Amino acid sequence: MIDIKLIRENKELVKENIKKKFQDKKLPLVDEIEMLDIKNREVKKQGDELRSLKNTKSAQIGTLMRDKKTEEAEELKKEIAQYNEKIAFLEQEELELSLKIKEKMMTIPNIIADDVPIGEDDSKNVEIEKFGEPVVPNYDIPHHADIIEALNGVDKVSAGRTSGNGFYYLMGDIARLHSAMLSYARDFMIDKGFNYCIPPFMIRSDVVSGVMSFEEMDAMMYKIEGEDLYLIGTSEHSMIGKFKDTIIKEEELPLTLTSYSPCFRKEVGAHGIEERGLYRVHQFEKQEMVVLCKEEEGMNWYNKMWQYTVEFFRSLEVPVRTLECCSGDLADLKVKSCDVEAWSPRQQKYFEVGSCSILGDAQARRLQIRSKNDNGTYYVTTLNNTVLATPRGLIAFIENNYNEDGSIDIPEALRPYMGGKTIIK
Repeated sequence: MIDIKLIRENKELVKENIKKKFQDKKLPLVDEIEMLDIKNREVKKQGDELRSLKNTKSAQIGTLMRDKKTEEAEELKKEIAQYNEKIAFLEQEELELSLKIKEKMMTIPNIIADDVPIGEDDSKNVEIEKFGEPVVPNYDIPHHADIIEALNGVDKVSAGRTSGNGFYYLMGDIARLHSAMLSYARDFMIDKGFNYCIPPFMIRSDVVSGVMSFEEMDAMMYKIEGEDLYLIGTSEHSMIGKFKDTIIKEEELPLTLTSYSPCFRKEVGAHGIEERGLYRVHQFEKQEMVVLCKEEEGMNWYNKMWQYTVEFFRSLEVPVRTLECCSGDLADLKVKSCDVEAWSPRQQKYFEVGSCSILGDAQARRLQIRSKNDNGTYYVTTLNNTVLATPRGLIAFIENNYNEDGSIDIPEALRPYMGGKTIIK
């Protein structure tokens, strides 16, 4: 959520930003918010004036009573009672106006960074840099589902009976490899100085609306029937929510956290659920990184964070590239975002395995996460980035370490987590 001062002082900037995100239907909201804000401030001013007048009159009552001017004192009491009625009415009006303003403000997109490429959708995202040589071996690489099935590592048929489409059982060495990658991702980030955390896997609606837009919530989140709880789509949700309604000591910033969680997503929309493989599923696991810092440190952390993901995948012999997300592909709370994509030698193209985002103070403003210095309190900047989301990361690993005989090489970094195994046959 942006600061309403932007609408008061530079509403054309807000409108231009909406146009850059190809959300022209939201343009009228800016003028509506401006008018509601003017009215709200006028109502507040009237209330403040009445409260001041009431306090002045109340002080006079004591003097009148002391001077035994009972009749005049009683008249003043009646007058004050009328003030109380008017004040109560104005307070209710102010509350209703504030709620209307907040509801509309929650739909206004954050101001994107100046260097974000302008484009309507992800087809306009821009490649930044490649890391590692994207190799195509001189033998065929089967679909990842066939590779894993040949190693008795997956059972989607049974998962279909227990849970439905979009779920799976991982078994044997593949299940162990899946866990090994997550354990390595955890230790990789701990070695970078991040504090390890396992958060709650369910959060309340006020946290959900604090960390994402309403459109994202409807498309992603599973609601627990009969309770004010949602299954998390990523641990970022509960990790940012951890600091809701708090003031963090400035000397404690930056807070650098890495968190493990299962993730649950509806995956509705054009992509749908992949029938055969494990690329797009309802349930997966993830190692995330989250940073809370001062505004001036935000971009420095943004660049560090995506580089950590690149370094992680390169240590697993997976070539990757970074892709700058265009304006139309940015979620409403994001200032800037880039995807890390892994090379698929089977498809001979890259696919997304992680995403790094800086959100400015949008989440902090919604959740009232602040810090304090000599100049007063301020909203912190929040960032998040995927270290590893798997089984998607597992697919990238398997394809890039697959041998012609159907075996999978285990790079040195993963061997301690695989009982010393150097190969899966």
